[in-house]
Order: sequence, then C-alpha cells, then structure tokens
Amino acid sequence: MTLNIALAQMNLMVGSIAANTDNIIVAAENARDHLKADLVVFPELTITGYPPEDLLFRKDFIVHANEAIKRIAQSLTKISIVIGFPEQEADKLYNSAAFIHEGEVHTIYRKNVLPNYGVFDEQRYFDCGEDSCLFDFKGHVIGLSICEDIWSSGIVERTQKLGAELLLNLNASPFHGGKIFEREEMVRKRIQSVKIPVVYVNQVGGQDELVFDGASFVMNCLGEVIFRAPEFIEDLSVVQFDQQNRLQPKLSSIAPCYKSIKSEYQALVLGVRDYVRKNCFQGAILGLSGGIDSALTLALAVDALGSKHVEAVLMPSEYTQSMSLEDAEKQAQNQGVAFNIIPIHSVVTAFNSVLSVVFESGAEGGVTEENIQARCRGVILMAISNKQGKLLLTTGNKSEMSVGYATLYGDMAGGFAPLKDVPKLLVYQLAEYRNQISSVIPERVITRPPSAELALNQIDEDSLPAYSDLDPILKRYVEQDQSAEMIIAAGYTEADVCRAISLVDRNEHKRRQAPPGIRITKRAYGRERRYPITSGYRGVEV
Repeated sequence: MTLNIALAQMNLMVGSIAANTDNIIVAAENARDHLKADLVVFPELTITGYPPEDLLFRKDFIVHANEAIKRIAQSLTKISIVIGFPEQEADKLYNSAAFIHEGEVHTIYRKNVLPNYGVFDEQRYFDCGEDSCLFDFKGHVIGLSICEDIWSSGIVERTQKLGAELLLNLNASPFHGGKIFEREEMVRKRIQSVKIPVVYVNQVGGQDELVFDGASFVMNCLGEVIFRAPEFIEDLSVVQFDQQNRLQPKLSSIAPCYKSIKSEYQALVLGVRDYVRKNCFQGAILGLSGGIDSALTLALAVDALGSKHVEAVLMPSEYTQSMSLEDAEKQAQNQGVAFNIIPIHSVVTAFNSVLSVVFESGAEGGVTEENIQARCRGVILMAISNKQGKLLLTTGNKSEMSVGYATLYGDMAGGFAPLKDVPKLLVYQLAEYRNQISSVIPERVITRPPSAELALNQIDEDSLPAYSDLDPILKRYVEQDQSAEMIIAAGYTEADVCRAISLVDRNEHKRRQAPPGIRITKRAYGRERRYPITSGYRGVEV
C-alpha cells in the first residue's frame, strides 16, 4: 500500500484571491483524478500569494481570504489538502496552514518563526504561533511547518519528538543565485537529527522584485533527494510513500539543478514575463543602443514574451558610432522584433535652443548636455509606451545603479528594470550564455569597450574604475557591508575603493527613484538594502 502525496508548485498572483482559489481547486481535482493523489500540499500563503505586504492590514482582504478557505473546503471531496492562508483570530493575525479533509478544516498550524531580515518583514504583519502541529492521516502522523520554521533549530525536532513520521513544509522562498543548494543542504541537516522524510513545497513565479524558483523537493530519512520539481515553471507531481512501518518516499523524478548563469538567466526571464503578464501590459519596448546592457535586455524580453510582443527603438545621436547602429539593427533582425529608428539630434537641438536663454553663453558642454540627450530618449520611449500600452524596460545594470552612472528621467525612465540587480561582469556572462543557445547578440557588442555615447569618444572607464575592479568592490560594500579599510586590505587600490564608495553614498536619491527590478543576488536595492537619502554618514571621508 502506498500513500500518494502531490506537490502543487504554483504560480500565484498576490491579492487575486478569487483566481488563486479557482486554480487551487483545479489543481487539487487534477491531483485527485489524474495523479490519484490522497493529499495535496500547496505553498505558503497560497490563498493570497506571497508577499501580500500591507494588503494584510485590510480587514476586507482577510475576510475574503478566509471565505476562500471555506469555499475550497466545500468544493473538494475525496481529496485532502494542506494550504497556506492568513488566519485571523480576535486581534491577531497568523501565517497559517490548514489541513482540509472531507470538506472541513481539521487542523490549523501557525507559523512559529517569522523572518524579519533581507526581503522579509513578517513581524510587521503576523503574530508568532507557539505550538507544534500534527494530524492523523490514513493511519500516519504528519507534522506541519512553514518556510522559516525549518531554517531554525528546535521546531522540526520538537515536531518529530511528538510523533511525526513525516514533515510537510510550505514555502514562499525567493530566488537568488545558488539558493536551491542552500535550501537542500539546510533541510538535509535537519533530517540528520530527526530521521524523518520532508516534503518541501515552494511557489514559483515573479512578484514585483522577487522571483520564486519552485524546485520543490522530497527528501527521505537519510537526507537523499528522491524527488525534485523543475525550476521556474509550475508543476504538479505525486510522490508515493510506502506505508509499511513508517512512511518512506519512493524514488521519483529528479529534475536537474540549474547551474549559475543559467539559473540567473531563467530567473530574469520569468521575472520579466510575470511582471508584464500580471500587470496586463500589451508587451514591452526598450531603447536598443548597440551596447551590451540593452542587448541583453532585448534577449531577455524576447525569451520572456516572444518577438511579436517586443519592440525596439534605436535613437542615434551625433555621438552614436556607426557600429552601434549596425549592431542594434542586426540584433533586432536576429530576434525578429519590430524596430524604429528615431534620430534625436533635432530634439536635442530644440532643447538646447530653449535652454540657451538660461545657460551661460559660450559655456562648454558637459554633464548637463549629456543628460539632455538621455532625457530626450526617455521622453520618446515613454510616449511610445503610453500610446501602445507596452511596458518600457530600462536597461541599467547594478554596477551603474550603485555609482549613479545613469540619468534621472533619462535612461532611468521606465516601468521595470530587468538588470537592476545584475552587476556589469555578470551582464557579459549572461550575454555569452544566451549566445550559446543561439547567436542573437552580435559578438562586437560583447567585445567592445562599454560606452554611454553621450560625448565624443566616451567610454565608461573615463568616469569609473575598470569593472573588473569595480564590481568586486561594490559587492563587498553593498552586499557584505565591508568598510573601506577592509576592501583595501583585500587588495584593491585606495583610489578605486574611495571613489566607488563615495559614488554609492552620494547616489541613494537616484536609486530611490528607479523602477523596480528583479532580485537575483543575496542583497538587492529596493526592498532589501534600505539606506536613508539624507545622511551625514559616509563610507569614506570626502
């Protein structure tokens, strides 16, 4: 005899309670009718999607979520489920999981450990549960836990001591590079102490800055993976458990783990696709310059949405090299996207003419005049975006956002920033990876020195340290909170370190006004790294 447990790795939409509920019922019925499942396990906060943020402060939102639980229970027969939802009791709100059996809610577990670091701020919304939770199902004792519970010592061990033969763990665990390996290693360590199998169900999909990669899995009592769902796609699979003596999972399909670069690329594609789809845009547009950042952004957009739903706009100026225009046209043709060429010289001339009455006569052009070019492009792109109902993708990368090498209301203008958390060196790696699939980005785009092309013979390294030095410095300062002294001691020049840190500190105001972008590193700007704009502290003396 076997016990069949289905893992429902779902792409949910935050706040779309009715649609989520419909999809939950369909998934449970499919698991029952086609996969012969006895029990279906869904992700954390399945009803509302994750993270619902301040929607949780709305009483009507909580009422609708709890009504959905009742509807699900009444709709499902001959199949049992475990599902996540926000549970209101008196004046307290819990991140909970319900065991629904034979049309009724039989057991509710309240998440014990509420994460309040990085992208998580659950203590803002929820109260902590205090008790372990077990339920009997077909003669077996099964324990419940939610996400962070399994990362903290004590919860799993206590549940096992109370008699659990199997632990179910509901998750909304967001992606960053290497996260899948961290999760599995952590669960393996927990199993070493309790010697019971674990069913780990994770959601999948993009939600604003976050991407959830799925990769749900089951480990046996030895800590061996006997099932793994694919990364970055929805999946509904059943794992059989042998009911002789204690529950033991039988070997099932094990999807491969994506290695670095491939996983980051897939996360970016999913993030773009879901942001456009879930926010009901008609497609995406972007400015295609012939540079590496816009080239990668175009490749991501086409892979996410299809060439028919992506449009490129080429906007040469007097400083645009002929190779830039040639390479941009070539990539647009390679990827089959519609493109228009809109020279900006006349627009820039008009702006300079209007501003001549307030600019000093005869003064040499500088950053202001460079920024006017970028802002002219931003106006053109936003006009097309408004007219066509397409999302404007900005193309700036994390290195540029860190040091402020971007123009407010210019190349920063747009609705979504796919590369916002992608350092420049990783941009090159991702472009090379994409070309291994099919050669869409012209080789010259990858090999030529990067340039904003806002002035004659301009290259990035005129204003910045070499990216081979800059990116490691930024990682240490931005992601690891290392001091200037520590970074210099690691072998970087004092001049490069001090310049980079000074630029990071001075440009918080720009980052605060940047569009949201996809998180793929352990610490991204936006919801994760939150620094004051107005601050007397500086990482270096200036």
